[in-house]
Order: sequence, then C-alpha cells, then structure tokens
Amino acid sequence: MSLKDQIKRRVETFDAWARPWTLGAPWRAGAYEFLLFGLKQAWACLFAGTMLALLVATSFWWPQDAVLARYDFLVLAAVGLQVFLLATGLERPREALVIAIFHLVGTAMEIFKTAHGSWTYPEESLLRIGGVPLFSGFMYACVGSFMARIIRLMDIRFANYPPAWAPWILAVLAYANFFTHHYMPDIRLGLFAFSVLIFARTWVVYRPDVRDRRMPLLAAAILTAFFIWIAENLGTYASAWVYPDQADGWTPVSLAKMGSWYLLMMLSFVLVTLVHPPRRAERSS
Repeated sequence: MSLKDQIKRRVETFDAWARPWTLGAPWRAGAYEFLLFGLKQAWACLFAGTMLALLVATSFWWPQDAVLARYDFLVLAAVGLQVFLLATGLERPREALVIAIFHLVGTAMEIFKTAHGSWTYPEESLLRIGGVPLFSGFMYACVGSFMARIIRLMDIRFANYPPAWAPWILAVLAYANFFTHHYMPDIRLGLFAFSVLIFARTWVVYRPDVRDRRMPLLAAAILTAFFIWIAENLGTYASAWVYPDQADGWTPVSLAKMGSWYLLMMLSFVLVTLVHPPRRAERSS
C-alpha cells in the first residue's frame, strides 16, 4: 500500500471514530469542522512548513565548520522533499510543473532584486546564481505548493469569478511592477485597486467537512498574505535573507511587505489555475 493510501486510510479511520461525537450537539459539529479546517490547512502547508522549519532549525544548529554550506543543504533538502512528494503521490506531476515554473519566476526576480540591494543573502554557498542561493526559489514555490494543495483539499470553487483574462492581466502587471518600479513610478496602488475591481464580487466556496462555507476572495487573499508575512519574519529571523534595515540586527519586517506578498500571491494563484482551472460554484452553495 502506498504512503498516500495509508494516510487516506488513517484519516478515514479517525473520522469514523470521531464523527459520532459530533452528533446531537451543534457546537461539537462546529468544533470538529474547525479542527478539520486547521488540519487541512496544515496538510496543505506540508512543503512550506517543512522548508520553514528547516530554515529556523539550521539557523540554530548548523555547524560553522560544516563541509556542506547551510544554504546548499537547504537546496538539497527542498529537492529531496519535492521528489518525496511526487514519489508518494502526495503531489501531482502537473502541480509540480507549475511549482517549478513559479520557482523560475521567483529566482529571476531574486537575481534582479538582490542586484538592486532590496535584500541580501549573508552566507556563502556553492549552489547559487550570482548573489542568490538556489534555495530561495523554493520559498516562492512554497506559496504555489500551498495554493495547489489547498484547492484540492478544500474542494475550492468560486462564485462570481471574473473573466479569465482579468486575473492574468493583474498577475502580469504585478510581476512586471516588481522590476519596473526601480526605474518607473510604482503602480502597486493601482494594482490593489484593480484587484478589488475584478474580485470585489468573487466568493471562495470551500468544504472543510460536509458543508460548504464561503468567504470573500479578497479576504482570503489578505489573510494568506498576512500569514506569509509572518513566515517571512521567521525566515529573516533565521538569517535566511536580510533586508537593509536588518543589517545591524533583526527587526520585524515592515507590514508594508504584505502588499508585495498580496500581489505575489495573486500571481501564484493565477499560475496554479493552469492545473486547477477555477470551478464555478453552484448557485445553491
């Protein structure tokens, strides 16, 4: 039996054991649904959570005289984890392809941004392009991995989803602005407004348990950007990368960075639609 099937069987066994407890008391059903929501979110973060844990752990326990550089270890660990997810069926090949594309998109931006001093990678490594260690691209891939997995796990559908061309325009402009704002006016405020314009009526319909739940897509995007910002604070605390204002010691990442993650998350979402085209929610949802 494959690992994927073993996990599925254990989940079914747990559900069969816990489900009777939820009967006859609405608060119990609600508590169990909330538990399942959290477990599915955590399972969707498998790749991202593992990488973040490795960033923090190696910042405390990596020997200074180790033959293998810490950044190089993170690259090898990320590749090994990706191979493991594919080999066990926990991630689908088409999803891995989009994640690889996002890795390349992220690495290209990293090369540009580090060259312009937006942030730096303070440690030495062999597996790098210019000033960018290759593990950095996997940090962007973490976002894509989460998006792809949560869409499947939560059976996500959309109500009032805009025409497909509109999110693609937003994604392309957002990515371009990460480069062009160094030479031209920063248009992120206009991009925020455009995202509200196209997604103001869009609702995410998801199923944590047996019933559909709904929330505005924009609220989901802001919450996701917030949690990525928290992860970024952990990453910089672990000295995985350093912003200019952290050169003399760690300080919390500015909340303004949430705007960047919001736009990058929109890009990630659009890329994931290549393998998970947005499904329309039924009117009754």
